[in-house]
Amino acid sequence: MTNPIQLLTPGPWQDYELIDTGGFEKLERFGKFVLRRPEPQAIWDKSLSEEEWKSQTDSYFAKDKKNPEKGFWQSPSNMPHNWQIGYENSAGLKMRLNLAQTSFKHIGLFPEQAVNWDYIYERVKSSKMNSPKVLNLFAYTGASSLAAKAAGADVTHLDSVKQVVTWTKHNMEDSGLDGIRWMIDDAMKFIKREARRGNTYQGIILDPPAYGRGPGGEKWVLEEQINEMLKVCSEILDPKQHFLLLNMYSLSFSSLIAANLIQTNFKSVTNPEQGELYLNDSQNKKLPLGIFYRFSNY
Repeated sequence: MTNPIQLLTPGPWQDYELIDTGGFEKLERFGKFVLRRPEPQAIWDKSLSEEEWKSQTDSYFAKDKKNPEKGFWQSPSNMPHNWQIGYENSAGLKMRLNLAQTSFKHIGLFPEQAVNWDYIYERVKSSKMNSPKVLNLFAYTGASSLAAKAAGADVTHLDSVKQVVTWTKHNMEDSGLDGIRWMIDDAMKFIKREARRGNTYQGIILDPPAYGRGPGGEKWVLEEQINEMLKVCSEILDPKQHFLLLNMYSLSFSSLIAANLIQTNFKSVTNPEQGELYLNDSQNKKLPLGIFYRFSNY
């Protein structure tokens, strides 16, 4: 029987709102500040007028004409470069997250991932083990790591960028947590070493980029390497008790691809869930923001 495809979006969140989307842009509120950023998925028309967008915007991202991969922020309201927001859910998860305006348009947070933070927190809380080991690969600024740690996991957080790991440390401290194990390494090299050592984890979180570089210049291309990575992950995932969460943001990928990758690399997949993550803007348009596949044997 085919696993039904789900469409998931975060529940009510006091510190976040997707105000409008369209014209390859999105207008979002993080805490008390409203940001305007490019969004390649928003190919439809905006619901609000240009005047309404301008009047609400505290800072907007402009692309660098010489380097389309980067850009700069312009702030009509002189908003601060750094600020914080909170996240909490009904199950008891509470986090403080530090945000910043970076030259890559990102601010240190992907709001659609809140549904996965909730899943991670719930899985660790439901574990029959004390301090289950959780590995977060491509961990970025670490909200998933915080969710696992807050639920009682022994967390290994891996990213290839030292500054991003430092960012996560601040998130951990400001959330009243400690004890996360930090790794600045290439994800593929790390899990292959873990497999050779016979180390296993009760939870594995993967949110790989489409393209990336390891700390030693190692090249990552999602389409070329994700199959091998999942094959190795199957060797280090504890067969007795486990959960695995795969999230991918690629315009060319569907959740069926994620399902095929999981089903061909893992012998036993129980309680599977697959589908798309999206954010609903205040004008009731749904912005797709990636695909997921997750499973747990408890």
